[in-house]
Amino acid sequence: MTESTKTMAFQCQAKEAGAVFLAGTFNDWQSDATPMTKNESGNWSVELELSPGRHEFKFVVDGEWCCKPGCEASAECPDCTPNDVGSMNRFVDVE
Repeated sequence: MTESTKTMAFQCQAKEAGAVFLAGTFNDWQSDATPMTKNESGNWSVELELSPGRHEFKFVVDGEWCCKPGCEASAECPDCTPNDVGSMNRFVDVE
């Protein structure tokens, strides 16, 4: 970790999933670049070193892109922001 980056933890609850990946602005939206690890409770997680700024992301759960499993992301969702393709992305602001 450099002084200009911060470790950020991402979590996804998808107990029935066989594979979950994290895709976003930090890995050029590559759907298989950042695999997540499943714990005994069925929760998936990964930690990344991110530079300051806003980073948008989605989870790829068994090949399906989503903001959060079971969540129909909408403009009312405080954890989501509209994207350029007419759907929503999650986001994290790194200070």
